[in-house]
Amino acid sequence: MTIPAFGLGTFRLKDDIVIASVKNALELGYRAVDTAQIYGNEVEVGQAIEESGIPRSELFLTTKIWIENLSKEKLIPSLQESLKKLRTDYVDLTLIHWPSPADNIPVEEFMQALLEAKKQGLTRNIGISNFTIPLMEKAIAAIGAENIATNQIELSPYLQNRKVVDWAKEKGIHITSYMTLAYGKALKDDIIVGIAEKHSATPAQVILAWAMGEGYAVIPSSTKRENLASNLLACDLVLDDEDKKAIATLECNDRLVSPEGLAPEWD
Repeated sequence: MTIPAFGLGTFRLKDDIVIASVKNALELGYRAVDTAQIYGNEVEVGQAIEESGIPRSELFLTTKIWIENLSKEKLIPSLQESLKKLRTDYVDLTLIHWPSPADNIPVEEFMQALLEAKKQGLTRNIGISNFTIPLMEKAIAAIGAENIATNQIELSPYLQNRKVVDWAKEKGIHITSYMTLAYGKALKDDIIVGIAEKHSATPAQVILAWAMGEGYAVIPSSTKRENLASNLLACDLVLDDEDKKAIATLECNDRLVSPEGLAPEWD
C-alpha cells in the first residue's frame, strides 16, 4: 500500500477543535488522517471518523507510538489501546514517533515489536519518524527496508533535509513531511508569495505542491474549513523548474522541532 500524498495532521488539536477539523476535512474529501498517542486526541479522532459515516476501508489512518511505550512488553498493548480509542480494529500505518532517548530501548527491540504488531494485523504498514541516517541504518538492519513504509521528518522550504531525503530514497524509504509550512513562517516569504501570485495560488498551496512534487507526503493541519479546502487544492498545482529552483535557494537548515532530551543528534 502506498502512503497517500495528502492527509490531515492533528498535532496540537484537542477536544471539539480536533473533532470539527477531522469532520470538516472528511466532508471536503480528505481520506488520510495522522494522529499520535502523545497528541492526546485519539479518542476524538476516532469519534469524528465514526460520526462521519465514511467506511473505514476508504480511510488511511496513522498513529505513532510514544517513547514510553517502545519496549517489547509495552508496544503492542499500547497500540491495542490506541485502536480502542480510535474505534477501529487496525490502523493503516503505525510509526515510531521518536527514537528512544539515549538509546534506552534499542532500535532493534522496538522495530521488531512493531513488525510483530503488523504480523498480528493491528497495523497494515509500519514506519519511523524523526530518524537520522544512523538510526535508519539500525532500523533497516533490524527489520529490512522493505518493511519501513515511511520516515516522517520535519521538512520545509527552510529545512529541506536533502542528505536524509537522498539517503532514504536510495534505500527505497518514502518520506512524509511534517511542519511543511514552517509554523506559517514560510507563508510570508517573498519568494513563496511571488510564486503564489504567478500561479494565482495561495502560499500554502505553493509549499504543499512543492513538497508533493518532490515525492513527499504532506499532512497539514487547520482548524478552519476554508483553509482545509484551500490546502486540498495544492494537489492540482504543478510548479515549474523555475519555481523549484527558487524554492531550493530558501534552504537555511532552520529546524523548528528539536525537543531537548528527545531529539537525536541530527544529520
